[in-house]
Amino acid sequence: MHQTLRLYKEVAVPEMISTFQYKNPMEIPRIQKISLNMGIGEAIQNGKLLENAVVQLTNIAGQKAVITRAKKSINQFKLRQGMAIGCRVTLRRDRMWNFLDKLFYVALPRVRDFKGISFKGFDGRGNFTFGIKEHIIFPEIDYDKVDKILGMNITIVTSARTDEEARALLKYIGAPFKGNETGGQVG
Repeated sequence: MHQTLRLYKEVAVPEMISTFQYKNPMEIPRIQKISLNMGIGEAIQNGKLLENAVVQLTNIAGQKAVITRAKKSINQFKLRQGMAIGCRVTLRRDRMWNFLDKLFYVALPRVRDFKGISFKGFDGRGNFTFGIKEHIIFPEIDYDKVDKILGMNITIVTSARTDEEARALLKYIGAPFKGNETGGQVG
């Protein structure tokens, strides 16, 4: 069983029932999906960069990444509607828990001078988004085959109604948040 899933069942559920006084087990927030997104601005000039990003995101997620396209044209960026500008993947169920284990216990501890994830990424509806500056922190990435170091956004979508519930849920399953509750920037 995945470490984060075990923590959810053994720690998060009982703690959240006692903290938030849930009467029905279906009220307990759970993680619904994780969305990974890489925006590649230079894909306009260099199509090979986008192909490599799709392969690398697929390796990280363990699931095929899809190419995202521009919704509208922006003249200043020489961007036309429908141009390929990034890639994304959505993880659910077993792959989601597998990714969380890898993220919390392998990848984030590899970040140099890592002090924790900032609390500022909550959206007011119980979802949490944060960015990673270097995708090479994941063990699936062969550093020698990387043309360019890319960043990515990770969104954890929960069924929590408030940020407070989502923050407690993520903390109980092992999310490495910064020590203070007020936040700060990811370092």
